[in-house]
Amino acid sequence: QQEMRDLTKGFAKSILSLVDSLPRYVSGRVIANQLGRSGTSVAANYRAACRTRSKAEFIAKLGIVLEEADESELWLELIQEGSLAPSSTVSPLIAEANELVRILSASISSAKRK
Repeated sequence: QQEMRDLTKGFAKSILSLVDSLPRYVSGRVIANQLGRSGTSVAANYRAACRTRSKAEFIAKLGIVLEEADESELWLELIQEGSLAPSSTVSPLIAEANELVRILSASISSAKRK
């Protein structure tokens, strides 16, 4: 759990750094706001999942974390495709979001089997 807490917190910090660098025109602000919310929500909701009282609640919270990670990946792809930030900055974050989605999907499947 601690490793995943650190991973999601690091992701949130990287997202906030990227959000601060996005252009200030309308499309940049819209995506920055959405990405800022979803990217930080990954860490916040994972922490909440670690404090759940039941297996069902844990699985539900992980589902929220998965949705937020997937949404973050969408916003990152839009940033890259719209050339709103350097690809060298965005590509690693897309890969990290994708990895989080894979880990969370596997965790949910594993928790459901137990």
